[in-house]
Amino acid sequence: MKKTTREWVKKAEQDYVLAKQGRLSSVPVHDGVCFHCQQCAEKYLKGLLEEVGFTITKTHDLDALLAALAPLYGTLKALRRGILFLSDFAVDFRYPGNNANKRQAIAAMRWAERLRMQIRSLLGIRERRRTK
Repeated sequence: MKKTTREWVKKAEQDYVLAKQGRLSSVPVHDGVCFHCQQCAEKYLKGLLEEVGFTITKTHDLDALLAALAPLYGTLKALRRGILFLSDFAVDFRYPGNNANKRQAIAAMRWAERLRMQIRSLLGIRERRRTK
């Protein structure tokens, strides 16, 4: 795996951890959970693009990122509905007037986890077993 791809994965994992921690918070932080799920997805998509040699643009458009990858990884097309759902949380929910709810945060986590697992598999990244 390319060094820059690993850097994208690391940043995606940081957003994934923040989203998980937000879901466990005693204070509802649904906007933050949804934002970090979107960021996790964006960075994993960009990491996969990096790995196959695409130029990474500064965009939050997950659908455009998916469209660039779909010809190479047709299995990712099954995640389009979730990618469209997550895209809404890139910008608007960070400002007053738009608020995510618990149901949206739960759905965002599910979609981020599905995309995360699929891209990690495509990159050949195995999940580590946790030992206590």
